[in-house]
Amino acid sequence: MKISSKTTNITTIRPGDDKFMLNDGVVMCPRAGFEISQNCPAEYKSIFITAINAGWIKPVAHVYGKELTMDALR
Repeated sequence: MKISSKTTNITTIRPGDDKFMLNDGVVMCPRAGFEISQNCPAEYKSIFITAINAGWIKPVAHVYGKELTMDALR
């Protein structure tokens, strides 16, 4: 049996990581976030917002390593 391994080119970035915030010199914004639909019932929105604020649910972004390299070269 032959076993081979391959490294991934995908990196996970979380809030607090250096590259989580995008900055074009004018605007800074997080690389990932949440969008709650207008149709979402208020009770669910409240629960979701509570969970985000408590840190139970966190945004993460998955990017190719080459994106981070190109961003660092700019």
